[in-house]
Amino acid sequence: MTFAEFLDQVGGMGRFQLIHTMLLTIPIVLMAGHNLLQNFTAAIPGHHCRIHVTTNSSGPPNATLLLGASDLLRTGIPTNSKEQLEKCRRFVHTQWHLLDHNATEVNQTKMEMESCVDGWVYDRTTYTSTIVTEWDLVCDRRKLRELAQSIYMAGVLVGAMVLGGLSDRYGRKALLIWSFLQMAVTGTCAAFSPNFVSYCIFRFLSGMALSGFGLSIACLVVEWIPTQFRTITIATTGFVYTLGQILLAGLAYGIQDWRWLQLALSVPFFVFLLYSWWFAESARWLLLSGKASRAVRVLQRVAQVNGKQEAGASITTEGLLSNMEKELSTAKSSYTISDLVRTPTIRRIFCCLSMVWFSVSFSYYGLAMDLQNFGVSIYLIQVIFGAVDFPAKVIVTITMSYIGRRVSLAAFLILAGFIIIINIFVPADLQTVRTALAVIGKGCLAAAFNCTFLFTTELYPTPVRQTGLGFGSTMARVGGIIAPLAKMLEDYYVALPPIMYGAVPILSGIIACFLPETLNVPLPDTIEEVENRSRKKTAEEVAQEKILLQSPDKALFKEAC
Repeated sequence: MTFAEFLDQVGGMGRFQLIHTMLLTIPIVLMAGHNLLQNFTAAIPGHHCRIHVTTNSSGPPNATLLLGASDLLRTGIPTNSKEQLEKCRRFVHTQWHLLDHNATEVNQTKMEMESCVDGWVYDRTTYTSTIVTEWDLVCDRRKLRELAQSIYMAGVLVGAMVLGGLSDRYGRKALLIWSFLQMAVTGTCAAFSPNFVSYCIFRFLSGMALSGFGLSIACLVVEWIPTQFRTITIATTGFVYTLGQILLAGLAYGIQDWRWLQLALSVPFFVFLLYSWWFAESARWLLLSGKASRAVRVLQRVAQVNGKQEAGASITTEGLLSNMEKELSTAKSSYTISDLVRTPTIRRIFCCLSMVWFSVSFSYYGLAMDLQNFGVSIYLIQVIFGAVDFPAKVIVTITMSYIGRRVSLAAFLILAGFIIIINIFVPADLQTVRTALAVIGKGCLAAAFNCTFLFTTELYPTPVRQTGLGFGSTMARVGGIIAPLAKMLEDYYVALPPIMYGAVPILSGIIACFLPETLNVPLPDTIEEVENRSRKKTAEEVAQEKILLQSPDKALFKEAC
């Protein structure tokens, strides 16, 4: 018997799997919130220098009492070519003559100006408080805002590298519980950060925790779900993530102080920590880690919850080891990242998936973290960006189930890339068209994300599945870190960032065509099983070619070649 058959014996997709999956997917709602949190907690409100009034012979007496706010701004803050107030400069001396509407046009460049030495005044109608207003992350300090997001993504990257491997060594459940605790504590501490440095440190640790529980949840879900239900289950978790994006917009609209918003997304992890004791460790992992007796107890517990007590009682350690002897004989006690490049088929999968993970994240966050530049309400565009994922993920679920994972992934990546590049040629004044294309492109990338996640868990065998998923997530975080850096290239050529955001997924879509198909294929339990499948496929292709050459039309075939 294979492990999949043991899983069917204890109930298949029974009550346990439904409850287990539901409890595991609830925290995913808040994953999107933390990933995209800085769209709101680091939003840049309208601002200008704090003005100071200097009196001279040309100025009216008691100026601050006689003039309105708009007049004071006119005399204290220069304007740009669009007649908008400058954000980072002010006049050294109050320019009273600018109040004379009958005066001829004045050249402001000849007036003495200075930076905002007394600080800034912020428009607080939309955001009560953000990290930008609290620590003045504008003008010369604006890059610190992008740095904060990059530090968070670096934490996600480090978490994927470190916690992914630890999960394969110490178990999915143990790392999941630790990650919940770390996220709850560090997320709460970030809300009470006294300065920008401590905020970045706690956000980095929160990013690590997010990677830890995200990867553990993925493996615990996939390794307890029968083959025929994997696609719909992963699709459901994708919908939950999408729901989290919409929920974030609602929370941010209702909680406009960044500290309370940060707290609202962090405290629920204490609740997740309380019920995480109920989760079952992966029996696949226990078995391949030499803990067969624990695997039997877990399977019997699952059978009891599913109402299959007799079937569970019939499973013994000796029977399990006997039936899984072939898989266990080829399994190693510990695996490292070197095992992802040791054999040819796994190495090809590793290289292709690395590029796919990087490109999806690079383009996805290039679009999703730039909401303030769409010219509409940031809350509305967040809802739209989240809502488009629903139809996108429904479509990709259907295509993955009937056409296959490989074709679906390649098609959505290439389509997303072309849409992003086409958007370059849409005139800037057609803002609605540009926004619609960006939304469709983001939907395609979200569908590709769903497909990539499922595809990765199905391609890697059990001993290195978490390590492979962790490295894939690592490459995704590298893409997330580089995405805002690519945005800076628009200072040299305005179309360069969208060209990169479009070209990279097109290239990775072509690369995805070299991955093996996994539709309706059982999860592999060993590296050798993956290699044998590839060799078997190659042998079948060679045999097919021999049959073709031996057919009556072989002469025509040779001539055509």
